[in-house]
Amino acid sequence: MASRTDVDPRVRRYVLPSRIVWHSEDKTVENPDMLLVPRSGQVTLDASKPCVLRNDKTGQAGVLLDFGKELHGGVQIMVWHTKDNKQVRLRVRFGESVSEAMAEFGGPKNTTNDHAIRDQSILVPWLGTAEVGNTGFRFVRIDLQDADSFVQLKMVRAVFLYRDLPYLGSFRCSDERLNRIWATGAYTVHLNMQDYLWDGVKRDRLVWIGDMHPETMSVCSVFGAVDVVPRSLDLIRDETPLPKWMNGISSYSMWWVLIQHSWHLHTGDVSYLQQQRAYLTGLLDLLAGQVGPDNRETMPAGRFLDWPSSGNDPAIHAGLHSLLVMTLRAGAELCDVLDEPTTKDKCLAAIEKLQKHVPDPAGSKQAAALIALAGLDDPAKLNREVMAVDGPRRMSTFYGYYVLQARAMAGDYQGAIDCIRQYWGAMLDLGATTFWEDFDLDWTANAGRIDELVPEGKKDIHGDFGNYCYKGFRHSLCHGWASGPTAWLSEHVLGIRVAEPGGRVIRVEPHLADLDWAEGSFPTPRGIVKVRHEKLADGSIKSSITSPPGVKIVRP
Repeated sequence: MASRTDVDPRVRRYVLPSRIVWHSEDKTVENPDMLLVPRSGQVTLDASKPCVLRNDKTGQAGVLLDFGKELHGGVQIMVWHTKDNKQVRLRVRFGESVSEAMAEFGGPKNTTNDHAIRDQSILVPWLGTAEVGNTGFRFVRIDLQDADSFVQLKMVRAVFLYRDLPYLGSFRCSDERLNRIWATGAYTVHLNMQDYLWDGVKRDRLVWIGDMHPETMSVCSVFGAVDVVPRSLDLIRDETPLPKWMNGISSYSMWWVLIQHSWHLHTGDVSYLQQQRAYLTGLLDLLAGQVGPDNRETMPAGRFLDWPSSGNDPAIHAGLHSLLVMTLRAGAELCDVLDEPTTKDKCLAAIEKLQKHVPDPAGSKQAAALIALAGLDDPAKLNREVMAVDGPRRMSTFYGYYVLQARAMAGDYQGAIDCIRQYWGAMLDLGATTFWEDFDLDWTANAGRIDELVPEGKKDIHGDFGNYCYKGFRHSLCHGWASGPTAWLSEHVLGIRVAEPGGRVIRVEPHLADLDWAEGSFPTPRGIVKVRHEKLADGSIKSSITSPPGVKIVRP
């Protein structure tokens, strides 16, 4: 039974806005720049250079603040004086983009309060402080709603709620764009490490097991073994008695097995794995039975890979078939650790059947990637015919990680790095400080940035695009599943790969492609592994590697 009290694993940090993006005219706002000035966090009797919002016959007052980067939490609004020393009503709008914070509720661009209230009216006191918000945001618009009124603001500061964790992993190379991408992916997953490991800090703020796989790989590359991963795995396990599928999606139960495998490899925590024995073996028994007489997967309804694959049934079949092979193979290895030979044999027998059918990727990069990762077809052929076609077009921020992994299997490290630069880098070019739920390079044509008012004649990159459940402003601009390049760059450019559980053995095999050098660190339960690789004039790579006691380094 849960305790009546608990300790919040997160901390609060106050963040001042970095700029005023917009404010109303006609002298309705006085001294807006004072909101950028550091002050004490205590309201006092005497107002000194307040920012004043004033509603009168000249107009209504409002101001839009930029806090510099995506945050999770809310804002504190500190008030000096008001008209007649009475409460006043403010409208507070949070936004992951400028246009979202400026938008009216509903409408053609799908402005919502789903999963977190980001648009609301509140009463604030005279000589007091109000705190509001629990969402993901970078921008906040505040409007005075009372007619013929005013409010003196001492300070508006963000209340940043996050886990205060050291960045044990690191990455630097000769391309600053890749450095920013690695750091942005790390920060994206960091924000989503709340009480549990969420999909997004604005939406959905839920634990989706499939989303957790790329997130977990990034967590392992940056922070090491943090309890938010097993805590989240166990939450959904306990809420999903067999034979139900996790999150109502059959592939997400497969991802749970794959995360268990990756987590055990990185942490070596046999005790935790043993706690999964009953559920894991039961789930593997269930999955091993999802093979038809024609050796094709027979996964039930809830057949989902990623959103852009929706509607392409042959690609979904190819992806699920391949994912089932990957899952059963990982499950068989975990059964070795747990000494569960009967379940292992069931997994291997099912794999043998599944390998007799090689599905067609049906033009899907996502499906082609999983086929390659499952070892069902030649990665080089799949890369040449499907994944490398048109560069980073027709992929997703979620399965983009697996496309990168499969292209590495094909030996196309240069193509994968170029894909990272173009696809994830394009989000940075549009003002992103975290990576998005989905992205399409075609959206960038004539699009404005998320950190500016949309210029006349430009497209709104946030409000005008999106698809499926993330149309318009419902689209999350901080989604943990988009952090894949962070894990990929550590694994393939730094070349650091865990070869035995708990990091007892680390394989180092860098792939610099067109980079001159790369350096960084990688956390293991035994300490930090550090590497630096430099490309010499003859094209060979000189490496310097340091490792903690108990970690064996192997080179190819």
